[in-house]
Amino acid sequence: MNTAIVIGAGIGGLSTAARLARLGCRVTILEKNSIPGGRTGIIERDGHRFDTGPTLFLMPEIFAETYESLGENMEDHLDLIRIDPTYKVHFHDGTKLNITGDLKSMFDQLESIEPGSFEAFLRFTEEGYRNYHLSLKHFVGRNFRSWLEYLSPSNFPLVIRIKALAKHYNNTSKFFKDSRLRAGFSFQNMYLGLSPYDAMATYSLLQYTEAVQGVWYPRGGMYEVVETLTDIAQGLGVKFHYDSSVAKINVEGSKATGVTLENGEKVESDAIIANADLPYVYSELLPDKNKAKRLYRKKYSSSAIMFYWGIKGTRPEQLQHHNVFLADNNYRESFDKIFRDLTLPDDPSFYVCSPSRTDDSCAPPDGDSLLVLVPVGHINEETPQDWDAIRDKARNKVFAKLESIGIKNLEKYIAFEEIIEPTDYRDYLNLAKGSAFGLSHNLFQVGYLRPHNRHDRYKNLYFVGASTHPGGGLPMVLISARLVVERILKEQRVPEKSVSIPGKIIESER
Repeated sequence: MNTAIVIGAGIGGLSTAARLARLGCRVTILEKNSIPGGRTGIIERDGHRFDTGPTLFLMPEIFAETYESLGENMEDHLDLIRIDPTYKVHFHDGTKLNITGDLKSMFDQLESIEPGSFEAFLRFTEEGYRNYHLSLKHFVGRNFRSWLEYLSPSNFPLVIRIKALAKHYNNTSKFFKDSRLRAGFSFQNMYLGLSPYDAMATYSLLQYTEAVQGVWYPRGGMYEVVETLTDIAQGLGVKFHYDSSVAKINVEGSKATGVTLENGEKVESDAIIANADLPYVYSELLPDKNKAKRLYRKKYSSSAIMFYWGIKGTRPEQLQHHNVFLADNNYRESFDKIFRDLTLPDDPSFYVCSPSRTDDSCAPPDGDSLLVLVPVGHINEETPQDWDAIRDKARNKVFAKLESIGIKNLEKYIAFEEIIEPTDYRDYLNLAKGSAFGLSHNLFQVGYLRPHNRHDRYKNLYFVGASTHPGGGLPMVLISARLVVERILKEQRVPEKSVSIPGKIIESER
């Protein structure tokens, strides 16, 4: 294998392309939009800067491994700042909880809400530690090429140990009695577009990563990851073609032979790696429509309405870098509205990010840059939602909640507003059903049961990204890139070149 085409310049496509280029392959990235990044995008306007994708830098060791595999040190490219307190949680009754690495502060806060809950918090974090390391080693950080590998005698007991058969909210309730703490230590499933009532209890690993490994911020924003990986990839010889939408993956027999662009141009290659959303690849770029229909019937994650507000004349002191506002006592009902009814809850939970608290370059001195994420259901194609009405309702609910904590008349200070909503995720990023996080992560859509990272018939067509193994979230997508390159090395003949990567030497064979 001498040449490779990567469809899409998201984080997964960038890191896959750079890894392959370092191994000696000639790699071309075809990106439908005018900039790289995919979901990890950026808005810059009038001195304001917003990340349009992930805003929490979690699991830094996974990012570090990616840079190291490319012959680089992460610290030379990213100026990481630890955010502490990680975020402030606002409960429906006015109670607040600052999640912090300061254990004395956590003790005082937790005990004031529920006596004895600090000890429960430590046990909960310990369980998250176990789930994190066992999952990465045995399920997330490796390829599965058969049922026997996935459900081996050594793996099956671990499914029980990491509580994959239990629900996250129910499991959290075994540690905390107070409904506010149950909500405060289970909402993190929404990072993956999941309901805590449906998510596996395994995902307590998220709380562990926040509490112990920390939440970080790359100075300049999360888009710095995109820009530095792009620079590294270009330095390794990767060729980028923007505004180059792929219309079709060309196939012949058991091979993919190349792609056809929307302008009719055909590009041949020894291997294809699709970083476009997997359901879109099967439905729009490949001929097997039965497979596409089966994928479409799978369970999808939630979507979101994103407001980006350029604020002029004020910088609300009530906000930290990360702020979470949780729904009232109808916590369960709010998730049913999102995942069952595919709409906006009557009392929505939401998230506000104000990076200027950490990085002054994100906003002018006399203003602020506020990102507001309101979770909603994905697109309902049988009964289409009225997104104009839902968007207006969401905006008004956010204003009302912010007013309740003392941020008065914020709308008067909004110099401009940018919006991303489910139809934008579908149309701009080709995300099926406008689902912001791709395929869901339930028990039957993880590991070997998740769509595989290589096509079953076309043996040189591979997939990387949120909807293939191991799943969504930037760290998982970076692992996805590592896993797909490891599989390519085992299955394809690549240029004869040895490259040192962390912990081992990969020697490609003719």
